[in-house]
Amino acid sequence: MNLSAAFFVSLAMLVIGIGICIRVGRRRPPGTPFTWGEAFLAATFVFGLMLLAYGVVPDQWLRWADNRLVWRSDKLLLAVSSKGVKFGDAAKTFGGTGRILITYQALRDMIAAGIYIVMLGVQIALWAMWQKRGQVKSTEVATSDFGRPLVRRV
Repeated sequence: MNLSAAFFVSLAMLVIGIGICIRVGRRRPPGTPFTWGEAFLAATFVFGLMLLAYGVVPDQWLRWADNRLVWRSDKLLLAVSSKGVKFGDAAKTFGGTGRILITYQALRDMIAAGIYIVMLGVQIALWAMWQKRGQVKSTEVATSDFGRPLVRRV
């Protein structure tokens, strides 16, 4: 399989799996008991999603960037020095004091780290959504100047 296709297929599988989690989370009422089969299937599904999110998708990104995009350490993205900023091949001969080189390999690694950070945020958001499912918002009761509710007791 083409490396870019492998990356995008694994990313699509992850997005579809997250969509399934959101749909099930909205439809399943809290407190509904699990059968052992449902629990086993749900645990396996979540394990597969985490394997995709933290293993397969970043790995496929790194393979694609290394092999097809050829983002290596000798390919310069930009150079920053006291003389300014240069991009691409012009960065190779760019001199000056305080020279900082940023390679495509560094960009590749920043994107891989970004994938991990985004997936961690999505995982935390899904946890919060699952824990808050089925909760209804309470209606606010008007309060007096002293902070007590204005409710008539009969």
